[in-house]
Amino acid sequence: MKDAIVLVSGGLDSCVTATIARSLGYNLNFLHINYGQRTEKKELEAFNKISDHFGVKNRLIVDISHLKNIGGSSLTDFSMDVEKGDINRKSIPSTYVPFRNGNIVSIAVSWAEVIKASRIFIGVVEEDSSGYPDCRKSFYDAFNEVLKVGLAYTDLRIETPLIDKSKGEIVKIGLSLGAPFELTWSCYTDNDVACGKCDSCLLRLKGFKEAGIKDPIKYKIP
Repeated sequence: MKDAIVLVSGGLDSCVTATIARSLGYNLNFLHINYGQRTEKKELEAFNKISDHFGVKNRLIVDISHLKNIGGSSLTDFSMDVEKGDINRKSIPSTYVPFRNGNIVSIAVSWAEVIKASRIFIGVVEEDSSGYPDCRKSFYDAFNEVLKVGLAYTDLRIETPLIDKSKGEIVKIGLSLGAPFELTWSCYTDNDVACGKCDSCLLRLKGFKEAGIKDPIKYKIP
């Protein structure tokens, strides 16, 4: 059984991605990143619950709070407001954390070299997302080219199984594979009850609506 590292934020997409990796027969190793985000506590709690659900023993939690110190995002700079969600927005929202996924994937690659993992799974979405530049398929295609020349071994690849999926499709895939939606957390702003109005909440609710099922978590706005 080959090892895979799954980047698990605690959110919907990463949970479904973990479910996909398990269905493909990989031995799962979960990586979680704390970067000073508003919902760091809740995301870590969700990560541990999802890890317990999958019976994952090998977990790595990494602190990269220098991203908070660098700033530039309303997720890490609490003096900035998280703007009201707009799933039709064309511009990059203030919640974009500059090159966050590049930092996260690099950490996963370092760990993969040590444990000799053959795959890194990340639940990024390009089609139905907030438009972050480090969620584009072209970004991960380029990263995979870098891996061919920058590693001590060459069979490692980054897998993005949800990159071209809509939120509705993601929910349906998770439902078919038994993803524990009730354990996940997507809200950008709150650690108790999801706000229901940030981009992440709106996209999540859109997905469940398109899939024709009820989201099992609670929201402040019904």
